Amino acid sequence: MKRKPLSAFFVLILVVILVCCPSIMAQESAAPRTIGKIVRFDDRANELISPDAEIELLASGFEWSEGPLWVQDADGGYLLFSDIPRNSVMKWKQAEGISLFMKPSGYTGVADYGREPGSNGLTLDLQGRIIFCEHGDRRISRLEKDGGKKTLADSYDGRRFNSPNDAAVKSNGDIYFTDPPYGLPQQHRDPRRELDFCGVFCLSTSGQVTLLTKEMTRPNGIAFSPDEAILYVAQSDSKNAIIKAFGVKSDGTLAPGKVLYDFTELMGKYPGSTDGLKVDRQGDLFATGPGGVYIITAAGKLLARIHTGKRTSNCAWGGDGSVLYMTVDDYLCRVKTKIKGAAQPGR
Repeated sequence: MKRKPLSAFFVLILVVILVCCPSIMAQESAAPRTIGKIVRFDDRANELISPDAEIELLASGFEWSEGPLWVQDADGGYLLFSDIPRNSVMKWKQAEGISLFMKPSGYTGVADYGREPGSNGLTLDLQGRIIFCEHGDRRISRLEKDGGKKTLADSYDGRRFNSPNDAAVKSNGDIYFTDPPYGLPQQHRDPRRELDFCGVFCLSTSGQVTLLTKEMTRPNGIAFSPDEAILYVAQSDSKNAIIKAFGVKSDGTLAPGKVLYDFTELMGKYPGSTDGLKVDRQGDLFATGPGGVYIITAAGKLLARIHTGKRTSNCAWGGDGSVLYMTVDDYLCRVKTKIKGAAQPGR
């Protein structure tokens, strides 16, 4: 009986706090959660990311997040990204959080199509329309302004692609993309496979598909240098996890590739592999690899690792151009930088 007045007293105190000091609770719920750390290997990393920068966790609960893309709009912009197993594209907006943007995103069939049927890489064309690399439907597609989807390419030399993975748009409108077998239900052993190699292709604005190289075993992430003189392609092969740099010729084709950076010795040390990559305005690469995003100069020098400690699939510049958004396994994360991403067509 003596404890009842004490309980009532604490209830009264709680009510006073909630009514008179609501900002206390709001600040607590609004505080961003963080993961990982920034590991610096060179002093120049401090010119790109502040010493006190943190990796913010924005959302979670996805099966496998991939292909982040920032879309600018009148309200400041939003981020799109693929949840490949769920055959969906998700949307994140600062004031609204997560919502479903599109489903299906990469497979419109009726039969089961394995673990990764959805879209993967997303980018914009010169008119700001969204370009999709689709696993299940094995095509490069475009979202039209009226809401319909159009197939831009689904085959080379009469044979269907494996599963287009990631893409980069050149300033003339050509779409460069990679085609590993990860979206096929049985991957490289799938009986539905029609190409016996994993290529890097160019889809011209006229609709012509050109094979640029088939020298990479598992081509994956892809991006141009700021002057478009170099095309970087990541190879997600556990036995040869590398990034190659290809000189871009005047006709848009590629010179033989040279290894820019080799992650192979790190495979198994941290979760994940080489995957997506982007470039900043100074030409530095922000490339996913074991354990996070690696910052590498155009000369191949490692500056830092944005260490998420998880399988990190891809990244994209957003906000005012200096915020790096990262798809990290079942997470969506970001880190604020001191540099801006290289200018991209359609943005």
